Amino acid sequence: MRLRVFAAVLAALSVTAVSGCGGPGASGGNASLRIMAPAAAGGGWDQTGRTAEQALKTADPGRKVEVYNVPGAGGTIGLAQLAGEKGNGNLLMTMGLVMVGAIEQNKSKVTLAETTPIAKLTEEYEIVVVPAASPFRTLADMVAAWKADPAKVSVAGGSAGGTDHIVAGLMAKAAGVDPKQVNYIAHSGGGEALNALLGNKVSAGISGVGEFAEHVKSGKLRALAVSSGSRVAGLDAPTMKEGGLDVELANWRGFVAPGGLAEAAAKSLTDLVTKMHDSQPWKEAVAKNGWIDSFQTGPQFAEYLKSEETKVKGIIAEMGLVS
Repeated sequence: MRLRVFAAVLAALSVTAVSGCGGPGASGGNASLRIMAPAAAGGGWDQTGRTAEQALKTADPGRKVEVYNVPGAGGTIGLAQLAGEKGNGNLLMTMGLVMVGAIEQNKSKVTLAETTPIAKLTEEYEIVVVPAASPFRTLADMVAAWKADPAKVSVAGGSAGGTDHIVAGLMAKAAGVDPKQVNYIAHSGGGEALNALLGNKVSAGISGVGEFAEHVKSGKLRALAVSSGSRVAGLDAPTMKEGGLDVELANWRGFVAPGGLAEAAAKSLTDLVTKMHDSQPWKEAVAKNGWIDSFQTGPQFAEYLKSEETKVKGIIAEMGLVS
């Protein structure tokens, strides 16, 4: 009888240990999930990660979720750290078009081939803004100043080689200004670029619509144009084409996990992110931030990543952003 009781206790302890281990790919209970935003606080990746954190806590109440920042080099510092977490199924990293360009711009030794694609989440158009006191009332005003002396028009944005930088280059090219002459001031996060604008330290700024929209609505910033094909609802800003520049581009963001994941761990993360995507808090946040739902997972997202790498390499080479 004592042997039977002892065996039962051992079995119970074993079950408890396994269910609470929180190892790679764990999908419930007390398993914790970390989300890396490979940029400073206040930018699009940080915003995406923290929005996902809240939605995940609603979609899976038993899970602990933590967002942390690893800024620098267009996300490639964070990418290198992710590569060092090979096989870790409890870690996600926010990333997107910016990182694809930064890998080329910074000649990063670590590439997206060393990650596990999980999901493409959103797309977002870019917006060009100026401080409220700026003499630039329209996009045409900015273009005229650009043509007169490109060096005098400083443009704040995210990391070198990222979406904001690419938009600045495409705008310059469309305006007949040498993209290599653009006085682009790179920042590691949207918060830093915003501070430069509000402090009147730069002539203009480029970022995702969601990062500047509230400041445009409050009157602290003036919107000159958006990079969409048609006007963005709720925002008083013409498209770049309306402003005379034939430019249209959407940024996108998603999640990747470390490389070397077991198939079950990758599926567990994909299922969790899908559950988050389907939650009401996530849907409400997407609408509030003016994001476009462009959800993709699995092989579809992996193929999309490959096509984006090819496209971005061509764009930044044409703009002279890489030697």
